Amino acid sequence: MANKKLPRKKVKALVLRSAGTNCDQETAFAFQRFGVSVELAHINLLVKGGIKLADYHILAIPGGFTYGDDIESGRVLANELRVYLADSLRDFIRRRKLIIGICNGFQILVKAGILPGADSVVAQDKSFIQTATLTNNNSGKFEDRWVHLRVSGRSVWTEGLPGQVFFPVAHAEGKFIPINDRVARELKQNQQIVFRYCSPDGINPVYPQDPNGSYEHIAGITDATGHVLGLMPHPERHFLFTQHPFWTRLDKKSEFGDGAKIFENGVNYARVNI
Repeated sequence: MANKKLPRKKVKALVLRSAGTNCDQETAFAFQRFGVSVELAHINLLVKGGIKLADYHILAIPGGFTYGDDIESGRVLANELRVYLADSLRDFIRRRKLIIGICNGFQILVKAGILPGADSVVAQDKSFIQTATLTNNNSGKFEDRWVHLRVSGRSVWTEGLPGQVFFPVAHAEGKFIPINDRVARELKQNQQIVFRYCSPDGINPVYPQDPNGSYEHIAGITDATGHVLGLMPHPERHFLFTQHPFWTRLDKKSEFGDGAKIFENGVNYARVNI
């Protein structure tokens, strides 16, 4: 007797934006391609109660320059999340729902205190506390290039990715620094480091292979549960195979690029587990 096919749960994703966000459409497209119902919403809609975070399965904070990055990258939107939406975010994380922050979104998650310590913050029921930062690149300039990344750690977002992927970066403040040795040690012990910059042959990089000089060449981390992901490179910009800068020279042709699997993983997990 054939197994009865289970109905596909309709996954809802919220792509959050504010003044200066500029990667929201690409991020929405990546989720929509895998059948997700996506709403693009300004932060004010959440703050004023026009929509509720609890109604969604995935929260995506895309790249850009929120509020012009006038104070520092991501700081203003991070403060809004921490001051106005801490309870909603805490409940969202407790329910093992998914969060992804890309580039400016990663900066926001770190400066809001959601990464790297979201799980411990939730368990202790405290306010989000910043325990790392993303600061100026060692080069002192905006870095816009494609980089190789070594994949490691454990996360629902990175399940099934190859050992090395190729994504573009575009940032001036991408240097990841934990606040102290304890935070650095926990990142390693909990297998929270999921992306590291590397050379094309997979070993430790030199500039510009590592575009910013991050601690341990970190390009992306998760919280301790693996449900909250933040990364500086842009997987949504290598979602399609033809976005690869050398796609016409590659032997293997495909519809999807390296970044697609990240979004597919999030959608598949939400359909089954949330």
